[in-house]
Amino acid sequence: MMSLPDIYLASQSPRRQQLLTQIGVSFELLLPQDAAAAEALEEWLAGESPRAYVKRVTLLKLHAAMAQLRRKGLPAKPVLTADTTVTLGGVVFGKPVDEADAMTMLKKLSGQTHQVLTAVAIGQGRRRLCKVQCSRVTFAPMTDEEISTYVKTGEPMGKAGAYAIQGFAAGFVQKIAGSHSGIMGLPVYETRQLLLEWMKD
Repeated sequence: MMSLPDIYLASQSPRRQQLLTQIGVSFELLLPQDAAAAEALEEWLAGESPRAYVKRVTLLKLHAAMAQLRRKGLPAKPVLTADTTVTLGGVVFGKPVDEADAMTMLKKLSGQTHQVLTAVAIGQGRRRLCKVQCSRVTFAPMTDEEISTYVKTGEPMGKAGAYAIQGFAAGFVQKIAGSHSGIMGLPVYETRQLLLEWMKD
């Protein structure tokens, strides 16, 4: 089996770290020094398609991480970034700003099939590779009480679409088409293929 490259992972997500470890990728964390600036990269632009949005944000994260790598004078090796977004009817559902926002998002997703897009990018020097993976998730109808109880767990905060499929929200999911790990934040098949492609050239 071809070995995968040692990389920097520019992500604060423990789930992404676990998924990379699961497929045998060795990595060092390269975390943003300014969390507020990192969050600002995730602004959705008017008229932007969800696919274009998630790819743009992931490549912006990659650019920022590579600039940080140069500033710190760290040893050169590829940097991997990822971003996940939830979309319904062409609208991007980002991370909720508060509990009321989380309630609003979940009410819209209740009883509907939405898309989860995760982009993964790797770069070093002037070279970049990026893949976007799309999954479809169908939620059962949820009562206001169920949504409120879920929001009060705190799990929706910091999550695109106000839910984490690996947590309590799994109990609301009727059907998944696509990549379960992609919905969690890092599609392991596509990520492995991206790393193998990187090794070829």
